Amino acid sequence: MNNKKIVLGVIGADVHAVGNKILAYAFDNAGFQVINLGVMVSQEEYIKAAIETGADAILVSSLYGHGELDCRGLREKCEESGIGDILLYVGGNLVVGKTPFEEVKKKFIDMGFNRVYPPGTLPDVSIRDLKNDLGVID
Repeated sequence: MNNKKIVLGVIGADVHAVGNKILAYAFDNAGFQVINLGVMVSQEEYIKAAIETGADAILVSSLYGHGELDCRGLREKCEESGIGDILLYVGGNLVVGKTPFEEVKKKFIDMGFNRVYPPGTLPDVSIRDLKNDLGVID
């Protein structure tokens, strides 16, 4: 256990639960304390959970293509709530259509996300990034 806490969930009206459970399992096995909010999570629920638990990062999943709409303004709400420096990660099928991933990534970085992952990214990739971003030494 590395004493780092993460809030995990699937944002908006998305009900894709399997990937969420896989991520929760993988991050837990990697030593993180996982606060898993499940599916259909609002921005406010992520923020409330992060504040209540003293989380180090918020990890947002979206698989139904509306992540851009669901995630817009999350960084600003974090700032307004006093957790403006929290790490924000997002991944999945974030937009509808066949937009090149580099364009999608730029949109989310511009929205204040620290890391953006395309569909099919293995948990090991985001676990490694999170450990690096939080200074966790194995």
